[in-house]
Amino acid sequence: MPCVIVDCAIYRNGRRTEGPADFSDALDEARAAGDSFLWVGLHEPTEEEFDLVTSEFNLHPLAVEDALKAHQRPKLEVYNGSLFVVLKPVTYDDDADTVATGELMLFVGDSFVVTVRHGEGSPLAQVRQRLEHEPEVLRHGPASVLYAVCDAVVDHYTEVAAELQLDLEELEAEVFAPLGGDNRTIASRIYSFKRQVLEFRRASAPLAEPVTRLAGVGVPFVPERSQPFFRDVGDHLTRANESVEGLDRLLSDILSAHLAQMGVQQNDDMRKISAWAAMAAVPTMIAGVYGMNFTHMWELRQPWGYPAAVLVMAGLVFWLYRLFKRRGWL
Repeated sequence: MPCVIVDCAIYRNGRRTEGPADFSDALDEARAAGDSFLWVGLHEPTEEEFDLVTSEFNLHPLAVEDALKAHQRPKLEVYNGSLFVVLKPVTYDDDADTVATGELMLFVGDSFVVTVRHGEGSPLAQVRQRLEHEPEVLRHGPASVLYAVCDAVVDHYTEVAAELQLDLEELEAEVFAPLGGDNRTIASRIYSFKRQVLEFRRASAPLAEPVTRLAGVGVPFVPERSQPFFRDVGDHLTRANESVEGLDRLLSDILSAHLAQMGVQQNDDMRKISAWAAMAAVPTMIAGVYGMNFTHMWELRQPWGYPAAVLVMAGLVFWLYRLFKRRGWL
């Protein structure tokens, strides 16, 4: 079990204190004190490793199953004796231009918080350090941890959205550059970018409903005095979701514009090909006429016949070239 325990401590009146190593004793001590709660942090536990936590904190089997299997949508579930919240932190690798999501589960109950982390990008370490320097926040009990974690995850959504916006502006400038870019790579880059935004939306958009519920009434283990803080988280989440939706719309518009550019370019190429084919057809037609074995072609016996034919072909080709050039085909 110690291999998966990231941290475990009792917080009494907003201050960290080291309690008994046994979960049951530590929880009993926290409940007996009245102004304390136990916070246990776990990282990717197995079913066997999580059994002790399940039994000591009386967690619901369905919530435990979700916490162990991961791959859940952000949600809020109310069970008898605990509150189960799923969050999906998002990280953005600027070098690889990829969005990665982790998973963070919180069990909130009477005088305890259990956090289970899957993947990378979790803000739990920073949240715990920050809260330990803000005892006035920790005095609000387990709900303060839930608020702080939600706030950290949503704030990072805003940061990632800002980074995506900068990368999108660079891509947009490349698409609409006068000389254009490599059409073979731009379309794939736009599609890849759209997949990253979709991954982001899968993490942020479903969280709106749980945050709205936490900001309302009737959610156990979330006192009324905590509701304004969750409303603030909801406001930040709304801005982040609006940013993501704007990115998705802009990407669709950029892709449409890029495809239109490719269509125009293909039309230009076809006009150039047609113009050159027309210029090649004129001398070919004249040469073909003189390649026929007719007997009565009086100009064949004239000394100026060959130069005249060449001049006619060259003149017609030059005239066609000027005509196509004037009309923008060449």
